[in-house]
Amino acid sequence: MSKIIIPPTYLQKTDAPVIFLAGPIQGTLDWQSKAIEYIKSKDSGLYITSPRRNVDRNHCRDNFSDEMYHEQVDWETYHLRKAGETGAILFWLAKEFEHCRSRAYAQTTRFELGEWKMHHERGGANLVIGIEDGFTGAKYIKRRLLQDCPDVTIWSILEKACDEAIKLARSE
Repeated sequence: MSKIIIPPTYLQKTDAPVIFLAGPIQGTLDWQSKAIEYIKSKDSGLYITSPRRNVDRNHCRDNFSDEMYHEQVDWETYHLRKAGETGAILFWLAKEFEHCRSRAYAQTTRFELGEWKMHHERGGANLVIGIEDGFTGAKYIKRRLLQDCPDVTIWSILEKACDEAIKLARSE
């Protein structure tokens, strides 16, 4: 049975590969739940880590205390590293559903994508990238990835990106 890990719970021991679901949370629909259900239906033996909290139903929540913010960032960093070591990181660049005035759309995702692009280039971290039609800045991201990571296929369908993440996570 797939093991789903969400904040604030930490994955301590890994006896199976880890897939981290990286991508926008604020301002977009809950694509993570769809990815989790799909991955579970295809491979029930993986750990799936998702930064989207169960209580996070507001598309533009901006109500994290400093303590919660640090907890979230630390949780994401820890689990991105776990997946980078023992599985795959799946970036799904979902289009914006509702603009959040307090921040640029997908600002954290864009930073993390650049960070893990470099981990892929230098250390071979398994990286999967999907871009939903309508994601702003997609043209630039696709061009830069083609230049620096020609071995990374860019998917336009979430399920295809999930299939690739499963394949790469199991290739270790």
